[in-house]
Amino acid sequence: MEKGLKIFSKRLKELRKAQGYSATQMAEFCNMSRRNYLKYESGEARPSYERLTAIADLLDVSLDYLLGRDEFIARHGK
Repeated sequence: MEKGLKIFSKRLKELRKAQGYSATQMAEFCNMSRRNYLKYESGEARPSYERLTAIADLLDVSLDYLLGRDEFIARHGK
């Protein structure tokens, strides 16, 4: 699994749990099956841009954070 996808999967699961959402609730929000949603958390699948944006909005984080780009931004002083 590539680094960016690994970070996304890890952060998605951590944020979901920290905010009290179940995998079933996230799947319903994404209008998909629980099994398919869990593929995001395991790194087996990637969401579309539209779905990724909706997830970031729901979890109240930036796309940069969700995708692990916050570390890149911090390293480059931006």
